[in-house]
Amino acid sequence: MTRRRDRRHNAAHIDRETTALLKELHVAFAYLTVASFVVRGLLSIAESPLRNAKWIRIAPHVIDTFLLLFGIGLAVTLSISPLSNGWLMAKIVALVAYIGFGVMAMRAKTRPLKIVGFIAAIGSVGYIFAVAYSKQVMPF
Repeated sequence: MTRRRDRRHNAAHIDRETTALLKELHVAFAYLTVASFVVRGLLSIAESPLRNAKWIRIAPHVIDTFLLLFGIGLAVTLSISPLSNGWLMAKIVALVAYIGFGVMAMRAKTRPLKIVGFIAAIGSVGYIFAVAYSKQVMPF
């Protein structure tokens, strides 16, 4: 009987460690993706030739892929679904808005539109972070 309890205790301990690690990695990549976006957005607004450097165009996709993978891993580990957790669905909807505004910030033809896209994307990220920390659809 003691061995069974010890195995369950060890499994629970590993699950907590895995969940904590996934959360730390997801948060770290969230900050990294925002920092990357700010740099690329400012380069785009300034119309700097650096924005066309291959590594500056590829790195955000790698970062965002890891961010998404760690987020999905965290949701699976915690057994949470966006269909039953409104705050998670709100994050996903805001993520789609962030992507749209980010595309606008990077590809708009005029500088004012790039600035609007940049500000709206940063606002979307602020909302995503607030929802993530509060677990509320209306965190403000």
